[in-house]
Amino acid sequence: MEFVQPIRDKKKIDDMKKILKSSNLRDYCLFVLGINSGLRISDLLTLKISDVMDEKGKIRERITLREKKTGKAKDFPIPCNAKKAIKEYLDTRKDIEPDQPLFPSRKGGKPITRQQAYRILNEAARAVGITDEIGTHTLRKTFGYHAYKQGVDITRIQKLLNHSAPSVTLAYIGITQEELDNIYISLNL
Repeated sequence: MEFVQPIRDKKKIDDMKKILKSSNLRDYCLFVLGINSGLRISDLLTLKISDVMDEKGKIRERITLREKKTGKAKDFPIPCNAKKAIKEYLDTRKDIEPDQPLFPSRKGGKPITRQQAYRILNEAARAVGITDEIGTHTLRKTFGYHAYKQGVDITRIQKLLNHSAPSVTLAYIGITQEELDNIYISLNL
């Protein structure tokens, strides 16, 4: 498995959103929900319509699931931009049923595969000029990286990502030694 990077540049994130939105709302929704939830791709791809939409057709306030990898319960609010992307996407789907996959394959009633999600993300990343290694884990790493850059305490990000130690989280989200060194240089008390 390749070591992938977060998308560090917010402009590149916005550019990817534009490309994905113009080509496929499902893929756009996958990207927006992925970078705003920190979910593993295995959990994203197994989401069903009922996980994000109630029986009255209203987008839910929260997503509640059991993580595939850890078996732990996860419950979190859906951010506004992700809710908007979900609504916009689901408004284009016909005859939706609660038990259908949120991100269905074109080949039937199953969700898209991890490999298809990888292709979608890589094509969009290359189209906006990202040359770093990009993969499905990039969504989760981008979430953690930008939370850290916005000043969220690393131990909170560690808890959100279910990591064993802050050092694991720092390495995971791609915080480099140079970035840590810059703290010393810029503090300059």
